[in-house]
Amino acid sequence: MSAELKTLRPAFVAVTALFLAWGFITAMIDPLIPAMRTLFSLSYAESMLTQFAFFTAYGLISLPAAALIASRGFITGIMVALGAMFLGCLLMLLATRMQRYAVVLAALFVIASGITVLQVAANPLAAALGGASRSHFRLVLSQAFNSLGTVLAPYLGALFMLHGGVFSGGTTQTAEMRAASFHNVDRSFLLIAALIAVLALGIHLSRGFMAAAVPAPARQRSVLPALRSRWAVFGAAAIFLYVGAEVSVGSMMINYLHQPAILGVTLERAGKLLSLYWLGAMVGRFAGSALLVRVSAAPVTFAAALAAAMLCGTVIGTSGGSGAVAALAIGLFNSVMFPTVFTLTLERSSAGAAATSGLLCMAIVGGAVLPPAVGLIADHAGLRAAFAVPAAAYLGLAGFAHLAWRSPPLRTGAAEPGLPHELGSA
Repeated sequence: MSAELKTLRPAFVAVTALFLAWGFITAMIDPLIPAMRTLFSLSYAESMLTQFAFFTAYGLISLPAAALIASRGFITGIMVALGAMFLGCLLMLLATRMQRYAVVLAALFVIASGITVLQVAANPLAAALGGASRSHFRLVLSQAFNSLGTVLAPYLGALFMLHGGVFSGGTTQTAEMRAASFHNVDRSFLLIAALIAVLALGIHLSRGFMAAAVPAPARQRSVLPALRSRWAVFGAAAIFLYVGAEVSVGSMMINYLHQPAILGVTLERAGKLLSLYWLGAMVGRFAGSALLVRVSAAPVTFAAALAAAMLCGTVIGTSGGSGAVAALAIGLFNSVMFPTVFTLTLERSSAGAAATSGLLCMAIVGGAVLPPAVGLIADHAGLRAAFAVPAAAYLGLAGFAHLAWRSPPLRTGAAEPGLPHELGSA
């Protein structure tokens, strides 16, 4: 192993820890949805506003985040991100004290704003910390640890937020039961705040080492050139569809499994089973990181998207255990899509990687747009019918992958501007 790669390895480990943290925080929203729906007597569409508030941050903050990182550097961006996430957790504690749903939504927006900055910095870093030829491998491997966070969070979130209080089995909510459930939400976000504080301390203590190991950010400060790149726009549309589909399925899962016609389990039990959905994504990312060393990313993405669409169709057409298994299995095929779409786009975009990354992360706003549409369909036609929305999104992703399969990349790997092997510019 070269001396350069030995130097970059600890930096890659640190970046991967950030992937794990934001996966944990993001997946905590899934058990929060049925908790808020019960505590505030919300419809499906109203409860999906949690995802709208969370993922709207990606649409509003991604481009400013890319500009911040281009001007101030990756480490400063990461510290700003962790600070915003910690502040959002404190705001969530205020929201539960006030018992105001609007304040819950504001807290989620603040937390997601920090995660947005983190994503804009960490995705190109994971791709760049090593040889360009293995950028797909590194980003998928980092996403695998992101998936570990998403496996742990629903189980712990259900254990904390969907247990006791108003979920104790009674038919009437008392003030004491509501207070107990809001306290359980408090505990969940105190856990997140502690995780963020530990990460921030670790990054701060290793700041000098990270500054030497992490590549310099792009000198280019404008993120607008990505809008002039056909492939950057295609990739943004694909990320929009993928995140919208993944978030929609995860958001529906607890209430879907809870239905008597499916599994008829308690919300707490359904929340714990949701971990299997994210476990499939984790297993798929570890397996995918090995597969992508031997098979190119485009056909893998195409096959995964088609399989996910077919599973959504199975959910729509069946019930009981078969529908539950099909819904949970979607996570396995979600596994490689985000990182491969990201790197397929970086390889083909005529814009620089910083600008392209900013646009791709902005497209994560699909997680804000598709879930409310799913909620409206669920309110009027049922949760099974609502799986038509992610099914259509996965078919769109298959189209993107097929187009990438036929189009050669402009560069080998997905290098970040500022590294010696960076090739593309606006």
